[in-house]
Amino acid sequence: MHCHDLIIIGAGPAGLAAAIAAGRADLDFRIFEKGALVNSLFRFPSQMVFFTTPELLEIGGLPFVSPREKPTRDETLRYYRRVVDACGIEVAFSHRVTAVAREPGRADGPFTVETVDGEGQADRRATRTVLLATGTYDHPNRLGVPGEDLPHVSHYYTEPHPFYRKQVVIVGGKNSAAEAALDLYRAGAHVTLVHRRAALGESIKYWVKPDIENRIKEGSVRAHFETRVVEIRDAEVVVEPEGAAGTRGVLPADAVFLLTGYLADLDFLRRCGVAVDAATNIPLHDPETYETNVPGLYLAGSVVAGANRGEVFIENGRFHGKVVVDDIARKLSARHAETG
Repeated sequence: MHCHDLIIIGAGPAGLAAAIAAGRADLDFRIFEKGALVNSLFRFPSQMVFFTTPELLEIGGLPFVSPREKPTRDETLRYYRRVVDACGIEVAFSHRVTAVAREPGRADGPFTVETVDGEGQADRRATRTVLLATGTYDHPNRLGVPGEDLPHVSHYYTEPHPFYRKQVVIVGGKNSAAEAALDLYRAGAHVTLVHRRAALGESIKYWVKPDIENRIKEGSVRAHFETRVVEIRDAEVVVEPEGAAGTRGVLPADAVFLLTGYLADLDFLRRCGVAVDAATNIPLHDPETYETNVPGLYLAGSVVAGANRGEVFIENGRFHGKVVVDDIARKLSARHAETG
């Protein structure tokens, strides 16, 4: 079986940055993506405007030109498509990686990476190193309450139009929840926000925070703070104030958005042999090289933080890939020199 130098799992900004660096370092690499290019960004709300400026989303030194101070989702998707074309990156789309493992007893041997494509065809690849750039967006923080999987409940918000004149409950108090609440309210939905904290998160975009606070103050968006959801039913949400067990209320709900953050796929990380801190959900890794406790297995992007804790964004995660590739190239060069 042919053995690659590197297999990259995930074609988001961090994975693409690593692919660019790998190509420039003349590494034999492959990149697998289970969905579409920059799949997490593709699933963002269709009218989303980024908090950051275009140059802070750039990868591989390729300029992101926009007429706006802050780019839209569609502009950003277009930019990454152009990057892939310009750099000639071949991405295996609709390929889900199911396992990453070494042969037992071979701590420095090659990895076997198993994949399944969109038609159910399985494949196996050998590689000297692996980079997990799998992000966090595919694994929402679940509430663990009855009714969470009902058809009208979602952990993702896309657009407001279908909810015109409907009762919508949003659970969460950070940026995603605030923006969704405003978008739905302005599209004619009847919005109720439920948050377990006493106030909205301080990390909400500076131009969004006063807007949502004023809408709540005037009653355009109803809000229940220090309140948790205990059950979701077909047309209502059962809530309970913090510290008042047994004192429950019912909110009408034609639709429910649980915008409570996201986690890395911790089960997959553990199956790969990566140790995960139980208190923080942060995978064990070298902060200088992003190599995990499994030699030759690296992390890049938001998966480094484990949970969506506001520590790793595209702006800083986009640099991980080159750091990883530089370390891999150095070690492979040293190994080749030893074997002569």
